[in-house]
Amino acid sequence: LEDYDFGAVTFPSHFSRELLTDLAFLERKENVMMLGKVGTGKTHLATALGVEACRRGYEVRFFRVHDLVAALQDKYQSGTLSRFQRELQKAELLILDEMGFVPFHKDGAELLFKVISECYEQRSVIVTSNLEFGQWNTVFGDARLTAALVDRLVHHAHVLAFTGESYRLRNALSGVRSS
Repeated sequence: LEDYDFGAVTFPSHFSRELLTDLAFLERKENVMMLGKVGTGKTHLATALGVEACRRGYEVRFFRVHDLVAALQDKYQSGTLSRFQRELQKAELLILDEMGFVPFHKDGAELLFKVISECYEQRSVIVTSNLEFGQWNTVFGDARLTAALVDRLVHHAHVLAFTGESYRLRNALSGVRSS
């Protein structure tokens, strides 16, 4: 976090870099939504916040959303979904990376909705996405489910906008290799 460049991040008026990095949102069980173009540092920041939360003793789980949905479907089919859900509920912070990269089958969307619903006002969720909320219906395929999901995520949430060009593209064009 100490070396993260916040230049591409726009904070809402009621929230700041300091309020984000002190992790007080975890105590209040608030969410952080990170929306913006590819390569602008959303995943990097979400990961850094997760690492800092671990350092402070919080239980954290990180998933790329399509991997979580695949795991939920697999656990459902194998009859071990309840055990997996209990493990997820131990997390005080759930990081869902790349919401919207891959559309979900109806069953997967419903399983993910259930996970997010169980987090509502019980634990914090960080979501990264390249899509604006209005485009999420293309991922979930059901307008009512999408509206209910977005409603739960944005209530008690801080929405951060990421702008600018891709760090990866900029580094590739300059010949600099990032780690």
